[in-house]
Amino acid sequence: MSLMNMELRFSSRLPVLAERLWSDITHMDAINAEMWPWLSMGAPDGVRSLEDRAWQPGKPLFGSSLKAFCCIPVGVSMLTLERLMTGKGFVEASPMTGMVLWRHERWLERDQQGCVVHDQLTFTPRWCPRLSRVMVQLFFRHRHRRLRRRYRQC
Repeated sequence: MSLMNMELRFSSRLPVLAERLWSDITHMDAINAEMWPWLSMGAPDGVRSLEDRAWQPGKPLFGSSLKAFCCIPVGVSMLTLERLMTGKGFVEASPMTGMVLWRHERWLERDQQGCVVHDQLTFTPRWCPRLSRVMVQLFFRHRHRRLRRRYRQC
């Protein structure tokens, strides 16, 4: 069976200023809150934000342990940024367990009510492509629900 790239897109309009949202979506605590309870990402001591370390395009920023339900090890991601446009978005292309290819583009679009967060995913699972697609789709729907719930009172 040949491996195929899969693509998914998600967008959510949020009543929050882009500056605040940017601070949250690049902060490890907020990233983990967005993914909770399904997955958590570890970071080295002293790394609280994706912007805490100098980075070079295509070079791993750090290794991140991935845990299901915050306690069951399920893999590792070598968090790698291709682009980081402060306040606007990032492109992450991280080698990780379970994926031949993982590319996550996230960007913010300002509008009159606050901003819209967009996620575009391109990935190639190592195994079970149909199941992997469903799992990634459910996971990112969950992440966007968590974002909408978090900011609805803003």
